[in-house]
Formats: sequence, C-alpha cells, structure tokens
Amino acid sequence: MRRPRHLSPEERALWDKVADRAVPLDPQKPKQSPPVSAPKKPPAPRDPAPDFSVGQSARAARPHDLLPNINDRLGKAPVHMDHKSFGKMKRGKLKPEARIDLHGMTMAEAHPELVSFILGAQSLGRRLVLVITGKGKDRDDGGPIPTRHGVLRHQVPQWLALPPLNHVILQVTPAHIKHGGHGAYYVYLRRGR
Repeated sequence: MRRPRHLSPEERALWDKVADRAVPLDPQKPKQSPPVSAPKKPPAPRDPAPDFSVGQSARAARPHDLLPNINDRLGKAPVHMDHKSFGKMKRGKLKPEARIDLHGMTMAEAHPELVSFILGAQSLGRRLVLVITGKGKDRDDGGPIPTRHGVLRHQVPQWLALPPLNHVILQVTPAHIKHGGHGAYYVYLRRGR
C-alpha cells in the first residue's frame, strides 16, 4: 500500500484557490474540511548490533542443505504397500521385474526416459522395477552456493512424486546394496486397471 503524499504549503494554497473557483455538483451537500493528520511518533530505538570483529568465527556450523537427506526423506515416508512385501523389498529379497539405467544421462535426457519406462512397465503389469541413477560425482567446488552430490539421485524421487508418474506408483525406496544401494531406487507400481 502506498503512503499518502502530503501537500506542501505552496501546493495547499494553490489547491485552495482552485477549489474556491469550482462549482459544486450538488449544492445541498455540505463542504468537507481537510482531514487533520495526527502528529507522528518518533521511531522506537533499535537494539544495538552485537559486537563483532573481522575474522571472528560464526556461532555454529550449519549444513547448507535445507532439505533432509534423500534417504531419510524416503525412509520416513509412509508405507502404502503390503508391509510384508515392503520388508522383503528393502532386504533385497524381491527381484525387480525390469530396470532402467539413467547413469550418465543429463536431466533433460533422463526425465522422458524415466516417464516412458515407468508408464510402459505399469501397462505391462509389472509391479517392482529398479531405477538406477548412480551415486553421482562430488562436484562441490567449495563456493558459497553448494552443489548437490548426485543430481539424478536427488531429482528422480521428485519426478516420481509428480504427475503422470505419481498415479501409477505405490512406493519408492532406496535399493538394497545387491541391487545398487544408494545409487538406485525400488519403484513399486500399482496394479493396472
């Protein structure tokens, strides 16, 4: 909201001259007097900034990443499938019926491949598929803006949670070490209708 602009004394005198010459549209209506503004309060004093010297270390080291680790987020997600099958899947006892390797692809190449693979596997009646992303390379150069370790590894669960894939997926969880560990995901699909 914009603050009202107050007229200077010269502008007010000019306005009064113009207003005196004006003919009112409704002569029965009483003339309004200008609003009286309340005196301004002085601003409250601020607290002084704490003492700081150049080279002084910060209070606590905070991680740059605001989101929790991808494995922690998937581990805390509610289980939407049969708990017994979920336990077998996490222990690597269920064998994936199909797999796709996105390792080495760019995000622009990987996304359409993933969508096509998941929708195709669901239409074929497959239930458990393996999506291999790779663990990713450590490309953080130590600059002020951190870079993620394994771009596809972080992006694939987000793609799986968005349309059109979220409607065909029942569960996503990191793969067992024998199926790729942190560089792969089990994707449990809904039954086709």
